Amino acid sequence: MLRERPDTASPLCGIPLALKDVLCVENVETTAGSNILTRFVPPYTGTAVRRLFDAGMVCVGKTNCDEFAMGSSNENSSFGAVGNPWDVERVPGGSSGGSAATVAAGSVPCSLGSDTGGSIRQPASLTGVVGFKPTYGRVSRYGLIAFASSLDQIGPFARTVDDAALVYAAMAGHDPLDSTSDPRPLGDPTSEIGGGVEGLRLGVPDEYFGEGIEPAVRVAVEDALRVLESQGTVLQRVSLPTTDAGLSVYYIIAPAECSSNLARFDGVRFGLRVERPSVTDMYLATREEGFGPEVKRRVMLGTYALSSGYYDAYYRKAQKVRTVIDSEFTRAFEQVDALVCPTSPTVAFPMGDRSDPISMYLSDVLTLPVNLAGLPGISVPCGFSDGLPIGLQVIAPRFEDSRVFRIARAYEQATDWHTAAPPLGAVA
Repeated sequence: MLRERPDTASPLCGIPLALKDVLCVENVETTAGSNILTRFVPPYTGTAVRRLFDAGMVCVGKTNCDEFAMGSSNENSSFGAVGNPWDVERVPGGSSGGSAATVAAGSVPCSLGSDTGGSIRQPASLTGVVGFKPTYGRVSRYGLIAFASSLDQIGPFARTVDDAALVYAAMAGHDPLDSTSDPRPLGDPTSEIGGGVEGLRLGVPDEYFGEGIEPAVRVAVEDALRVLESQGTVLQRVSLPTTDAGLSVYYIIAPAECSSNLARFDGVRFGLRVERPSVTDMYLATREEGFGPEVKRRVMLGTYALSSGYYDAYYRKAQKVRTVIDSEFTRAFEQVDALVCPTSPTVAFPMGDRSDPISMYLSDVLTLPVNLAGLPGISVPCGFSDGLPIGLQVIAPRFEDSRVFRIARAYEQATDWHTAAPPLGAVA
């Protein structure tokens, strides 16, 4: 039932919304793509979701994801893989692949995902939609099943930058239920969205165009930079020299936090419980049957990094390098207003193509530094390679989320990549 008169209702009133299955909704089963949360029904709705419901949005369902948001391809879910609407034999990216694919296929205009190391922006790039990761602390994590608490952030998928900004504006803002929620006034994130980019200085990080970038991706992003330059921006090369260490840092910090967060799933209070004669045996059997291979791998990596004798060598050192990465972004933003670069080094790859963890983890090499530094970032469509989408990433300083929307929209309005849709035969 509408709480306002139709002429004063929110612009989101009545708009369908899909939710990544790591977001709690009262009385709706929420599994995080894992057997261990089978039949788990939350007794509450998370803050970000509740704010969208209050704005009149209507949830039409949950979307599949990599188990506990751990993955870059959406092949790790206990419920099976998600196909890319542009080619169902290829991955949609991860971990929010189901939310991205749902928007790309035209099933809903908007969806929510979570981004821990690129899990919104990378699938947005691979499926040809807009995906926005807010500044850390701008959107409440209350009601988000945690993977890595210092990295996770909820954000929207949409077909246009305007739609993504509207959804973000409705759910962002301080929440006393989340201790990491930032109390600074939000303002109106859409107030500058039509301001254009003339006079802005945009940095092009050298390290984001290095080895591993597919030639077609490089060409598409360079073409996008020329479009922005034609609109009056000044492009400037910048360096983020510790970028190469970002992957190693992430895969120490994120598994360490994962090890801590997932310790609560032991068969006592939530979901699956495998009965055994002793409590210890019940713990072991439940976690053995409940968790998939990738989750077990990261829990073991994180537990090792936090263990006695290794904490200083790995976890503490990783946090120090994280500080260096953050400082390099800060110095870059003293020279430029934002950074522009590829979102993913490749287009969508075939299912089963990356069986070893290292090659899979490299999928996020251009997105995870943003999470380590808590910055806002967005991916917008900027081209195709053999019929598969390519994404342009825009990164801004902390709390300059509105600047990200402004730059992304200016590019979007100057091109028509965002209007492309998968052929119906590919989706069927």
